[in-house]
Amino acid sequence: MSSKEPVDPFRRQVPTAEDLDDFHRDGYIAFYDAMTDAYREALIEEVLSADPVRSFLDLSDEERSRLDSPTRHFVRPWNDRGPLSDALIDAPLITALLRETVGPDVHFCHSSMNLALRGAERGEFHQDHHHWNHHNPINIAERDRYYIQVLYYPNGFARGDRSLVTIPGSHLVAPTPDITPAGLLSGEFDEQAGRKLQAVDLELPPGSFIYLNARMFHGIQAKPIDSPQAFRIFLIDIFKEEGPPHRFTQEIPRDWLERATPARCKLYEREPFTETCWS
Repeated sequence: MSSKEPVDPFRRQVPTAEDLDDFHRDGYIAFYDAMTDAYREALIEEVLSADPVRSFLDLSDEERSRLDSPTRHFVRPWNDRGPLSDALIDAPLITALLRETVGPDVHFCHSSMNLALRGAERGEFHQDHHHWNHHNPINIAERDRYYIQVLYYPNGFARGDRSLVTIPGSHLVAPTPDITPAGLLSGEFDEQAGRKLQAVDLELPPGSFIYLNARMFHGIQAKPIDSPQAFRIFLIDIFKEEGPPHRFTQEIPRDWLERATPARCKLYEREPFTETCWS
Protein backbone atom coordinates (compact mmCIF):
# COMPACT_ATOMS: atom_id res chain seq x y z
CA MET A 1 0.00 0.00 0.00
CA SER A 2 1.45 3.34 -1.02
CA SER A 3 1.41 5.84 1.85
CA LYS A 4 0.96 8.63 -0.75
CA GLU A 5 -2.46 7.37 -1.82
CA PRO A 6 -5.66 8.36 0.01
CA VAL A 7 -6.58 5.50 2.28
CA ASP A 8 -9.69 4.40 4.13
CA PRO A 9 -8.53 2.09 6.91
CA PHE A 10 -11.81 0.26 7.45
CA ARG A 11 -14.00 -2.26 5.66
CA ARG A 12 -17.07 -0.07 6.16
CA GLN A 13 -17.73 3.62 6.60
CA VAL A 14 -20.78 3.95 8.85
CA PRO A 15 -21.96 2.34 12.10
CA THR A 16 -25.13 0.29 12.19
CA ALA A 17 -28.11 0.91 14.46
CA GLU A 18 -26.97 -2.15 16.44
CA ASP A 19 -23.52 -0.58 16.92
CA LEU A 20 -25.07 2.56 18.35
CA ASP A 21 -27.33 0.50 20.61
CA ASP A 22 -24.21 -1.28 21.94
CA PHE A 23 -22.57 2.07 22.67
CA HIS A 24 -25.47 3.45 24.66
CA ARG A 25 -26.25 0.17 26.45
CA ASP A 26 -22.73 -1.12 27.17
CA GLY A 27 -20.56 2.00 26.95
CA TYR A 28 -18.52 0.74 24.00
CA ILE A 29 -18.64 -0.86 20.57
CA ALA A 30 -16.28 -3.69 19.60
CA PHE A 31 -15.38 -3.63 15.90
CA TYR A 32 -13.87 -7.03 15.14
CA ASP A 33 -11.46 -7.37 12.18
CA ALA A 34 -12.46 -3.86 11.12
CA MET A 35 -9.33 -2.85 9.19
CA THR A 36 -8.73 -3.96 5.64
CA ASP A 37 -5.98 -6.57 5.41
CA ALA A 38 -3.71 -4.33 3.32
CA TYR A 39 -4.13 -1.38 5.65
CA ARG A 40 -3.61 -3.42 8.82
CA GLU A 41 -0.40 -4.99 7.55
CA ALA A 42 0.95 -1.65 6.33
CA LEU A 43 0.01 0.06 9.61
CA ILE A 44 1.89 -2.55 11.65
CA GLU A 45 4.92 -2.08 9.43
CA GLU A 46 4.68 1.71 9.79
CA VAL A 47 4.49 1.55 13.60
CA LEU A 48 7.31 -0.98 13.95
CA SER A 49 9.61 0.88 11.55
CA ALA A 50 9.47 4.14 13.55
CA ASP A 51 12.93 4.84 14.94
CA PRO A 52 11.95 4.98 18.66
CA VAL A 53 10.00 1.73 18.38
CA ARG A 54 12.74 0.00 16.45
CA SER A 55 15.33 1.16 18.99
CA PHE A 56 13.23 -0.15 21.86
CA LEU A 57 12.65 -3.55 20.26
CA ASP A 58 16.33 -3.88 19.36
CA LEU A 59 17.47 -3.50 22.98
CA SER A 60 19.01 -6.51 24.64
CA ASP A 61 17.30 -7.97 27.71
CA GLU A 62 20.03 -6.44 29.87
CA GLU A 63 19.61 -3.00 28.30
CA ARG A 64 15.85 -3.17 28.62
CA SER A 65 16.06 -4.19 32.28
CA ARG A 66 17.61 -0.82 33.06
CA LEU A 67 14.61 1.10 31.74
CA ASP A 68 11.90 2.47 34.04
CA SER A 69 9.33 0.44 32.05
CA PRO A 70 11.21 -2.52 30.57
CA THR A 71 8.08 -4.26 29.28
CA ARG A 72 6.33 -1.25 27.71
CA HIS A 73 7.10 1.42 25.15
CA PHE A 74 4.65 4.27 25.71
CA VAL A 75 4.44 7.63 23.91
CA ARG A 76 1.97 10.42 24.80
CA PRO A 77 1.30 12.62 22.94
CA TRP A 78 2.00 10.50 19.86
CA ASN A 79 2.95 13.28 17.46
CA ASP A 80 5.34 11.38 15.19
CA ARG A 81 2.64 9.51 13.32
CA GLY A 82 3.11 8.15 9.83
CA PRO A 83 0.54 8.77 7.08
CA LEU A 84 -1.33 5.52 7.71
CA SER A 85 -1.84 6.07 11.43
CA ASP A 86 -2.61 9.73 10.72
CA ALA A 87 -5.48 8.60 8.48
CA LEU A 88 -7.25 7.14 11.51
CA ILE A 89 -8.00 10.56 13.00
CA ASP A 90 -10.78 11.40 10.56
CA ALA A 91 -11.44 8.12 8.77
CA PRO A 92 -15.07 8.07 7.56
CA LEU A 93 -16.16 5.45 10.10
CA ILE A 94 -14.63 7.38 13.01
CA THR A 95 -16.15 10.64 11.82
CA ALA A 96 -19.56 8.98 11.49
CA LEU A 97 -19.31 7.43 14.96
CA LEU A 98 -18.47 10.76 16.55
CA ARG A 99 -21.29 12.48 14.71
CA GLU A 100 -23.84 9.84 15.74
CA THR A 101 -22.80 9.60 19.39
CA VAL A 102 -21.44 13.02 20.38
CA GLY A 103 -22.71 15.34 17.67
CA PRO A 104 -20.99 18.01 15.57
CA ASP A 105 -19.09 19.76 18.37
CA VAL A 106 -16.12 17.42 18.77
CA HIS A 107 -12.44 18.16 19.30
CA PHE A 108 -9.38 15.94 18.99
CA CYS A 109 -7.88 15.68 22.48
CA HIS A 110 -4.70 13.62 22.22
CA SER A 111 -3.24 10.32 21.11
CA SER A 112 -0.75 7.77 22.34
CA MET A 113 0.90 4.55 21.26
CA ASN A 114 1.99 1.59 23.34
CA LEU A 115 3.85 -1.65 22.82
CA ALA A 116 3.42 -4.19 25.62
CA LEU A 117 6.03 -6.96 25.76
CA ARG A 118 5.86 -10.31 27.53
CA GLY A 119 5.77 -9.70 31.27
CA ALA A 120 3.81 -6.42 31.10
CA GLU A 121 1.81 -5.98 34.30
CA ARG A 122 -1.95 -5.88 34.69
CA GLY A 123 -3.78 -2.55 34.53
CA GLU A 124 -6.53 -2.30 37.15
CA PHE A 125 -10.10 -1.22 36.42
CA HIS A 126 -10.38 2.52 35.93
CA GLN A 127 -12.21 5.31 34.14
CA ASP A 128 -10.37 7.75 31.86
CA HIS A 129 -12.56 10.84 31.99
CA HIS A 130 -9.95 13.23 33.35
CA HIS A 131 -12.42 15.77 34.73
CA TRP A 132 -13.81 13.33 37.30
CA ASN A 133 -10.76 13.31 39.56
CA HIS A 134 -10.53 17.09 39.99
CA HIS A 135 -12.72 19.49 41.92
CA ASN A 136 -12.19 22.71 40.03
CA PRO A 137 -15.62 24.18 39.13
CA ILE A 138 -14.77 23.77 35.44
CA ASN A 139 -14.20 20.05 35.93
CA ILE A 140 -17.44 19.60 37.83
CA ALA A 141 -19.37 21.32 35.04
CA GLU A 142 -17.71 19.13 32.39
CA ARG A 143 -18.27 15.71 33.95
CA ASP A 144 -21.34 14.85 31.92
CA ARG A 145 -19.77 15.73 28.57
CA TYR A 146 -18.51 13.03 26.24
CA TYR A 147 -14.91 11.87 26.32
CA ILE A 148 -14.39 9.20 23.65
CA GLN A 149 -11.49 6.79 23.37
CA VAL A 150 -10.83 4.87 20.16
CA LEU A 151 -8.60 1.90 21.00
CA TYR A 152 -6.84 0.27 18.04
CA TYR A 153 -5.25 -3.18 18.14
CA PRO A 154 -3.49 -3.80 14.80
CA ASN A 155 -2.11 -7.18 15.86
CA GLY A 156 -4.97 -8.08 18.21
CA PHE A 157 -4.83 -10.04 21.45
CA ALA A 158 -6.03 -13.33 22.94
CA ARG A 159 -8.18 -13.48 26.05
CA GLY A 160 -5.94 -13.27 29.12
CA ASP A 161 -2.96 -12.06 27.06
CA ARG A 162 -2.84 -8.27 27.54
CA SER A 163 -6.54 -8.31 26.76
CA LEU A 164 -8.99 -5.51 27.43
CA VAL A 165 -11.45 -6.22 30.25
CA THR A 166 -14.65 -4.17 30.38
CA ILE A 167 -17.55 -3.70 32.79
CA PRO A 168 -20.41 -3.10 30.31
CA GLY A 169 -23.01 -0.67 31.62
CA SER A 170 -20.73 0.90 34.22
CA HIS A 171 -20.85 4.19 32.28
CA LEU A 172 -24.45 4.53 33.50
CA VAL A 173 -23.36 4.78 37.13
CA ALA A 174 -22.86 8.36 38.38
CA PRO A 175 -19.15 9.14 38.99
CA THR A 176 -19.42 9.81 42.71
CA PRO A 177 -16.57 9.33 45.24
CA ASP A 178 -18.08 6.08 46.54
CA ILE A 179 -17.97 4.24 43.21
CA THR A 180 -15.28 1.53 43.07
CA PRO A 181 -14.65 -1.42 40.76
CA ALA A 182 -15.23 -3.80 43.68
CA GLY A 183 -18.56 -2.14 44.39
CA LEU A 184 -19.56 -2.37 40.76
CA LEU A 185 -18.80 -6.08 40.55
CA SER A 186 -20.43 -6.90 43.93
CA GLY A 187 -23.84 -5.71 42.74
CA GLU A 188 -23.86 -2.48 44.75
CA PHE A 189 -24.64 -0.38 41.67
CA ASP A 190 -26.74 -2.83 39.62
CA GLU A 191 -29.98 -0.97 40.27
CA GLN A 192 -28.52 2.33 39.13
CA ALA A 193 -27.08 0.72 35.98
CA GLY A 194 -30.33 -1.15 35.29
CA ARG A 195 -28.48 -4.44 34.82
CA LYS A 196 -26.17 -6.90 36.54
CA LEU A 197 -22.66 -5.49 36.16
CA GLN A 198 -20.06 -8.12 35.29
CA ALA A 199 -16.53 -8.08 33.89
CA VAL A 200 -16.07 -9.20 30.27
CA ASP A 201 -12.60 -10.30 29.15
CA LEU A 202 -12.41 -9.58 25.42
CA GLU A 203 -10.53 -11.32 22.64
CA LEU A 204 -9.91 -9.32 19.46
CA PRO A 205 -8.47 -10.53 16.15
CA PRO A 206 -5.85 -8.37 14.40
CA GLY A 207 -7.21 -5.15 12.93
CA SER A 208 -9.92 -4.66 15.56
CA PHE A 209 -10.80 -1.56 17.53
CA ILE A 210 -12.96 -0.46 20.45
CA TYR A 211 -15.01 2.76 20.43
CA LEU A 212 -15.40 3.56 24.11
CA ASN A 213 -17.19 6.02 26.36
CA ALA A 214 -14.54 6.89 28.96
CA ARG A 215 -17.15 6.69 31.73
CA MET A 216 -17.06 2.90 31.27
CA PHE A 217 -14.73 1.06 33.66
CA HIS A 218 -12.09 -1.03 31.93
CA GLY A 219 -8.79 -2.70 32.71
CA ILE A 220 -5.98 -4.66 31.05
CA GLN A 221 -4.80 -8.19 31.71
CA ALA A 222 -1.12 -8.90 32.22
CA LYS A 223 0.92 -10.23 29.32
CA PRO A 224 2.27 -13.67 30.26
CA ILE A 225 5.98 -14.32 30.07
CA ASP A 226 5.24 -17.30 27.82
CA SER A 227 2.79 -15.46 25.54
CA PRO A 228 3.00 -16.67 21.93
CA GLN A 229 2.67 -13.01 20.89
CA ALA A 230 5.94 -11.13 21.37
CA PHE A 231 4.20 -7.78 21.83
CA ARG A 232 0.75 -6.26 21.58
CA ILE A 233 0.44 -2.99 19.66
CA PHE A 234 -2.02 -0.50 21.13
CA LEU A 235 -2.83 2.84 19.47
CA ILE A 236 -5.35 5.30 20.89
CA ASP A 237 -7.04 8.47 19.66
CA ILE A 238 -9.13 10.47 22.12
CA PHE A 239 -11.85 12.96 21.28
CA LYS A 240 -13.65 15.34 23.61
CA GLU A 241 -16.93 17.15 23.42
CA GLU A 242 -16.49 20.87 22.83
CA GLY A 243 -15.39 22.62 26.03
CA PRO A 244 -12.29 23.38 28.10
CA PRO A 245 -9.16 21.22 27.89
CA HIS A 246 -8.88 17.89 29.62
CA ARG A 247 -5.74 17.00 31.53
CA PHE A 248 -4.00 15.54 28.46
CA THR A 249 -5.40 17.79 25.70
CA GLN A 250 -2.27 18.18 23.61
CA GLU A 251 -0.86 21.09 21.70
CA ILE A 252 -1.32 20.40 18.00
CA PRO A 253 2.04 20.23 16.16
CA ARG A 254 2.63 22.89 13.53
CA ASP A 255 3.06 20.34 10.73
CA TRP A 256 -0.32 18.80 11.61
CA LEU A 257 -1.94 22.20 11.18
CA GLU A 258 -0.11 22.93 7.93
CA ARG A 259 -1.48 19.82 6.22
CA ALA A 260 -4.93 19.80 7.87
CA THR A 261 -8.13 19.89 5.84
CA PRO A 262 -10.87 22.31 6.97
CA ALA A 263 -12.58 19.42 8.80
CA ARG A 264 -9.32 18.57 10.57
CA CYS A 265 -8.82 22.21 11.50
CA LYS A 266 -12.21 22.16 13.24
CA LEU A 267 -11.12 19.11 15.26
CA TYR A 268 -7.97 20.98 16.29
CA GLU A 269 -9.63 24.30 17.25
CA ARG A 270 -9.29 24.09 21.04
CA GLU A 271 -6.83 25.11 23.71
CA PRO A 272 -4.26 22.61 24.99
CA PHE A 273 -3.98 21.72 28.64
CA THR A 274 -1.61 23.83 30.75
CA GLU A 275 -1.17 23.98 34.50
CA THR A 276 -3.12 27.25 34.59
CA CYS A 277 -5.84 26.55 32.01
CA TRP A 278 -8.54 25.89 34.65
CA SER A 279 -7.73 28.97 36.73
